[in-house]
Amino acid sequence: MVAAAAALRRWSIPLLSCAVPAGFAVWAFPEGLAPVRAAGIITGWLGCGLLLVSLLLMLREPRLAAWLGGLERMYRWHHATGLAAYLFLLLHPLLLAANNLSSPRVAWQTLSPFTESWPVWSGWLGLLLLMGGLVTTFIRRIRYGTWRWLHALLGLGVLTGLVHLILLGIDEPVLPILAVAAGILGWRLIRGDLGLAARPYVVTSALPLAARSIEVVLRPLGDPAMVTPGQFVLVEFGNGDRYRGCGEFHPFTVSTIAGQDELHLAVKALGDCTTRMQAIEPGVAARVIGGFGGFVDPHGRAPQFWVAGGIGVTPFVALLNAGPLLHPTRLLYLYHCEADAAFLPELRATAAADPKFTLHAVETGDGVPDLGPLLPPAGELSGAECYLCGPPGLVAALKSALAARGVTAQHVHYENFEFR
Repeated sequence: MVAAAAALRRWSIPLLSCAVPAGFAVWAFPEGLAPVRAAGIITGWLGCGLLLVSLLLMLREPRLAAWLGGLERMYRWHHATGLAAYLFLLLHPLLLAANNLSSPRVAWQTLSPFTESWPVWSGWLGLLLLMGGLVTTFIRRIRYGTWRWLHALLGLGVLTGLVHLILLGIDEPVLPILAVAAGILGWRLIRGDLGLAARPYVVTSALPLAARSIEVVLRPLGDPAMVTPGQFVLVEFGNGDRYRGCGEFHPFTVSTIAGQDELHLAVKALGDCTTRMQAIEPGVAARVIGGFGGFVDPHGRAPQFWVAGGIGVTPFVALLNAGPLLHPTRLLYLYHCEADAAFLPELRATAAADPKFTLHAVETGDGVPDLGPLLPPAGELSGAECYLCGPPGLVAALKSALAARGVTAQHVHYENFEFR
């Protein structure tokens, strides 16, 4: 039963990404047209279906994320389906024009918006808006708030593209699709970005954890968020007497779920907002959405190998704080220097007290270390489930190193917070 549920989660997004655009293409499949023109129509509908899937995958709903295998996985597929949709929609006018290649003048008139009417103009406008939204995905240097609003061009591009179809006289099934797309965008705006789905909390304390890191304790002011050990939450902090919040929801991993449903969050200064949070004070109001994730299975029977980079140790700390381990577990904890290592004293104490838990703490300095001497031999990894949490560069290097030791992809689990 558990294996079937895991398989369903693993295949849910790929099946959804294939079924929706395929359904649109089958419904709209043209008959009696030249193959190139028919291909131009089909690519347009495939792009439309992929865009609808991409919109669904950007929702920040805990139950939906649990069904689809996690919020981070949803965001990766959101990017992939959005990019694939753009490519299909770019092929759409190109193939329609290619149908008239025997007459270059007619082909140009088919392709150029300057020789066409508002319905064609709206199609090109939707395509340009999609391009603008996609470009922001690959720009890492702009501030998160600026990126978020620029990324909203994707939603405007979807709506404009559907209006393009309506102006062409295609009402079915475009009007229901337009209603669904508008509903998804409105749901994300109201419940996610504006925080209608958030639960109210207040900061009760903020204590130093390591260099440039603090642990913030949140107490619920009403019904608490549904969070389990190893998960992360999206939190927006308000203003205090001296502290000014960022006005944005950011992901933070829960290190402990204490009595009275208090949440302990590990916060490392990695950007503008988290650097400002190092000065957060008690009494600051917070809004919490979640929990999300939980990529470690605490009930599995196989031995586990955990690898944490820096503040990525937090979900593993949460699992250790939740109770005794059920299976042999080894943690490889990598950090720049000991002053930078959050929770290191607690981890050493747990390793000394729990015979099922082994800690290998390594000071690496800057950059990704040579993982070869640090990883267990292939024989010790055989049959183990490997869980990775840390910077994307470290996770990528670990995946390659584990594969070289014969660990298959299905036994390697990881999570990151690159929600761009």
